Amino acid sequence: MSAVPETAMVLAAGLGTRMRPITDTRPKPLVEIAGRTLLDRGLDTLERAGVKRAVVNVHHLADQIVRHVASRASPAITISDETAGLLDSAGGIVRALPLLGAEPFLVLNADTFWIDAADTHNLAAMADAWDPAAMDMLLLTAGLADATGHSGGIDFTVDAEGRLARAKGAADGVIYAGAIILHPRIFDGAKPEPHSLNLYFDRAIAAGRLFGHRMRGSWITVGTPDAIPAAEDAVARAAAGRP
Repeated sequence: MSAVPETAMVLAAGLGTRMRPITDTRPKPLVEIAGRTLLDRGLDTLERAGVKRAVVNVHHLADQIVRHVASRASPAITISDETAGLLDSAGGIVRALPLLGAEPFLVLNADTFWIDAADTHNLAAMADAWDPAAMDMLLLTAGLADATGHSGGIDFTVDAEGRLARAKGAADGVIYAGAIILHPRIFDGAKPEPHSLNLYFDRAIAAGRLFGHRMRGSWITVGTPDAIPAAEDAVARAAAGRP
């Protein structure tokens, strides 16, 4: 069995424009769902998995996030400051690489979360599936039936070995669920300038080295203010053991 990486990058620097007017005065990761912020829900998941250290990038209303995470004892938080300029998903990671180290690490979106099925721990299962010899990136994925608040279609198709390819209108496949195990070698030569992880997804697909791990449980995304009630209902159903 493989251990969950001890270090994670938490992407918390986005503008959250679709969550306005809430995000005019509060960064999206600090939006509360059933009394717990989105950011804390993600950090709680990392803590349960044994992650020791999380690098959290900040930009929009950064001081609020910095103050908020200062009260957490675990995981230990390091801030990657992007207030001078937003770097997008990949640029933010490249900027933080000196803080993340040379070993494989987790990447977690701060604005989505999931609730593990009763008999599983998705990050531990994901770590068991991680094979750096065959993979550059392993994405946590979810089925449409397990998603709350998702307004789009599927993101990827999956072959018999678990390799991912862009869905391109396919009828069956999976959603990217906002968590990755990756090897930092994929960023060799990259500059800390604005660019998206989609570039690295496509490179890994072309090399046959992008894989998915299907989560078990409920995946929840909150894109707009009117999605909050559905998210809170999903949390309540899971707490009550209802589907």
